[in-house]
Amino acid sequence: MKKRANFNSKLGIVLASAGSAVGLGNVWRFPTEVGTGGGAAFILVYVLCVVVLGLPLMVSEFIIGRHTHKNTADAYRQLAPRSGWILQGYLGVFTAWFILCYYGVVAGWTMKYLVEALVGGLGNITDSAAYFTSFSGAVWEPLIYMLVVMLMCHIVIYRGVQAGIERSSKLMMPMLLLIIAMLVVFSFSMPGSREGLRFLLYPDFSKLTSSVVLSAMGQAFFSLSLAMGCLCTYASYFTDDAKLIKTAGSVALIDTIVAIMSGFIIFPAVFSVEAVAPDAGPGLVFITLPHVFKIAFGGLPLLGWFFSVMFYLLLLLAALTSMFSLHEPPTAFLIEHFNISRRSATAVVTLVCVAVGVLCSLSFGVLADFKGLFGLTFFDFFDFVSAKIFLPVGGIIISIFVGWRLDREIIVAQLTNHGSLRVPSWLISAFVFLLRWIIPLAVGGIFIKELGLIG
Repeated sequence: MKKRANFNSKLGIVLASAGSAVGLGNVWRFPTEVGTGGGAAFILVYVLCVVVLGLPLMVSEFIIGRHTHKNTADAYRQLAPRSGWILQGYLGVFTAWFILCYYGVVAGWTMKYLVEALVGGLGNITDSAAYFTSFSGAVWEPLIYMLVVMLMCHIVIYRGVQAGIERSSKLMMPMLLLIIAMLVVFSFSMPGSREGLRFLLYPDFSKLTSSVVLSAMGQAFFSLSLAMGCLCTYASYFTDDAKLIKTAGSVALIDTIVAIMSGFIIFPAVFSVEAVAPDAGPGLVFITLPHVFKIAFGGLPLLGWFFSVMFYLLLLLAALTSMFSLHEPPTAFLIEHFNISRRSATAVVTLVCVAVGVLCSLSFGVLADFKGLFGLTFFDFFDFVSAKIFLPVGGIIISIFVGWRLDREIIVAQLTNHGSLRVPSWLISAFVFLLRWIIPLAVGGIFIKELGLIG
């Protein structure tokens, strides 16, 4: 039997896992949530949720993946044979595939805006909302960009764990962090930088409501790529000497830094334009910001061009690193469960995602009036089901499985690398307590809120 691949270095482990966590949600969704949640108060709650909610779930997925060294579905089959827990493994694989089907469409939008920024087209847009509606509602152009980013993802996954995922992560993640650093420096030079920084750094606790707290919990959960099968699959490629707690901490730290630095990039620009509110919503990236960049850098066109290019390159890199991690769980499942080649498995996953992605893309145009289950378009259906049902349910099941069902000896062995690391017993007990009691209740609250059952 062919030897299973592993990541080649500890740096590769951290950067690949961080690439899985860092995605469009950090640059797009996080600033939007901060804007609607009152700025720094939201950030404080978010960081607390990352520590209490995100880290234990991430470590849980690491434990399952590395202990079994199998794809997500077969990992649960090994740990709990002939039981209903196996369904969680399939849910993780299916969730990653489900998200990738529509995520490629949004990633294609980022490439379109990068191309427009490169040729100077963004500066000529007079109505950003009409431009985005016209582009996203077209038939061929969004499909072409979606196909390009899916092909880029396909090539990386086809090349395998070390030559594909690890090598790409070592190249793209430092580029992403460097671009963020450059954009933060430029953003601080904008006229609205002081107001933007005040909004981000001075908490307004009067804005904190139960809805904002639940939103912060949800953002922490989704931002870290939990319950998508991605982290569990990546952990199955970890070497036996990788330190799971330290790796999870490094990934969470990088992910949080990227999210907060994105706020440092966006809000000084937003506060430089009086007509734009910090809670502009999900349209911030594709509708609001091109208008903001045009006004903020009106007297410095070359600087505005550079800022726009770097910003949309940042978005594309973040999208691609997440796409790699979403593609790998179903690919690994097909390879190991059905004993087919990586070439064939990668092709199957890519072709299915492209086929469904076509429907998701066309739901902004010719299929906009076609409403299926829950009265949603294809794009909205895949987004709704994955984000509001699959992920919360998966998170609850993972926490209960590791907290109650998994043998404690396995937990201790993985956290201590079979006794070679010293991990305080109180820390392990706290970890299990959070998984058994706190996280199911917290994620359950997110689940109920996302379904609209509470305000």
